[in-house]
Amino acid sequence: MERQFPKNVRQVGNVCDEPKIYMEDYVDTYLSQLRTKALEEPAAAALVGEITEHDGQAVVYISGAVQINEIEIKGAEVFIKDEARKDMEDKQKEYFPEQSIVGWCLIETGHPMGLTKGANKLHGKIFAKENSIFVWKDSAENEEMFFAYKFGELMQMGGHYIYYERNPAMQNYMISTRRQNGVTPSEMVEDRAAKNFRSAIREKAEYKEHRQSSRMLYVTSVLLIIVVLAIGVSAMNNYDKMESVQSSLESLSQSVNKAEESVPPKGEEPSAPAANPEAVSELEEEAAEDTESMEGAGSIEDEEGTEAAADVEVSAGNIPEAFATMEQLGDADFYIVKKGDTLDSISTDVYGDRNHVDAICKMNGLSDGNLIYIGQKLLLP
Repeated sequence: MERQFPKNVRQVGNVCDEPKIYMEDYVDTYLSQLRTKALEEPAAAALVGEITEHDGQAVVYISGAVQINEIEIKGAEVFIKDEARKDMEDKQKEYFPEQSIVGWCLIETGHPMGLTKGANKLHGKIFAKENSIFVWKDSAENEEMFFAYKFGELMQMGGHYIYYERNPAMQNYMISTRRQNGVTPSEMVEDRAAKNFRSAIREKAEYKEHRQSSRMLYVTSVLLIIVVLAIGVSAMNNYDKMESVQSSLESLSQSVNKAEESVPPKGEEPSAPAANPEAVSELEEEAAEDTESMEGAGSIEDEEGTEAAADVEVSAGNIPEAFATMEQLGDADFYIVKKGDTLDSISTDVYGDRNHVDAICKMNGLSDGNLIYIGQKLLLP
């Protein structure tokens, strides 16, 4: 099956030239790690992937990289020893057996123009494939250049793509070589892992908020239905009693009205008793008994509503928790910002140097490293 263009990509520079260059995100992260190591001495890596053609366009996919152990720069010349070359090829066969070497990357301090002749000579000797790639990175500055080998020369390209997809082969290589490179597991995939982690946290928070809202709405709806049903059942069961109470109240009202009509004007003696006290007393007692009966029915419906609410809470509690990432972290994975703290001081206190400021910023989504506050909880890389 022919390989399709990656769907999730990020464009870097102008990509109008050919071949179209696609570098996987883990490879880009790994080369950035080597850039830090190359501050002391030059570093290099072989690029692994495939050179193909889509819709009449030449395309190069770079989905892996293996470090070249020894590389020498003498003046404008670049050398790779035979032992280092063999080791590079063995690593490619071990970690990326279904792919081939499609170019190389040189990381050093300076400018590539002075090394163009030497890099071109070395490329033609070891990596001489049409449309193969040479990448130059400055170890001191965040600068890079991409070249393609066309017509026997390295020609500078205007831009490339970074694409994102599952890449277990590159992950395995990075894990197996992290001690050799002096890279901790958290640093190893900091760019991509930080994105995925923050995305997972946001999704979990949104899921929990949505779940709580849904559960509250569900509980409220169930309780409302229970109350309505209880009132309906109570009303049906006590319909006769309600009619009796109404009759009693009407009789009592009529008796009171008669009594008021029988009261003589001011100054005159009453001609008859206002009302029959015994009849009124009996009516009041009957009304009180019926009212107590209805109140008892109301207590039953309250108990039923409470039990139903309890059942709903238990049922809602059975909803499985998602995104277990946060539950696996402990207090040692966080740092609480104190008065006078800066990201430099935090990096120095936790790791012994200031080289982890960028990693802390990326892990916590900080665009400005100075915008931290007392009591803030920072996730440590």
